Amino acid sequence: MNCGAEMSEERCEACGLTPTAAEFSVRSKLLNRTAVFLLGAVAFVVAAGRYPALELDGILIFIGVVFFATLGIAIWLERRTVAHQDVDLLKRLYYGLIPLPWLLALLLIANGAFDTSKARSEPARIISKFSMPGPIPSRRLIVTSWRDGHRLERIAVDRVDFDRFTKGDLVNVQVHEGLASIPWVSAVSMQ
Repeated sequence: MNCGAEMSEERCEACGLTPTAAEFSVRSKLLNRTAVFLLGAVAFVVAAGRYPALELDGILIFIGVVFFATLGIAIWLERRTVAHQDVDLLKRLYYGLIPLPWLLALLLIANGAFDTSKARSEPARIISKFSMPGPIPSRRLIVTSWRDGHRLERIAVDRVDFDRFTKGDLVNVQVHEGLASIPWVSAVSMQ
């Protein structure tokens, strides 16, 4: 359970642990790595707000699915550990998903921080506004789209911009290409 070796006796020949000690070892590692994963998820949400991608809502939905799938695997892994069942494959899968939020957060930060592309101004009209309060509040301006195949865009803005604009205003959205080709919005201004 702990080291992946076959146990033929009461004590593992590879790591020297009994089944109960191996269970404790696996569960403590699982708890520590889950804490690292949760901190990574929080870091991702903060990083996503620093240089908001144009497709931020889709990115947040993706990371939400990954988040709950990873926690589901962690719960399944913990239950199998308690039952002294084989957990080697689940451990590998779970440990592989741990750095994902950290890597995606670094990708979004690097995409905006090291982007040298010049901002292009895209005209749009505000259709509506959306605000979701919470520890990390989310404010969006829903505007007409300038991209082919899109009817509208959800632009992440700060509180000042959210309060400044009203439905029907004509605005210019400053869009950068992004270092990793993930377009992001740097500012919204009145036309």
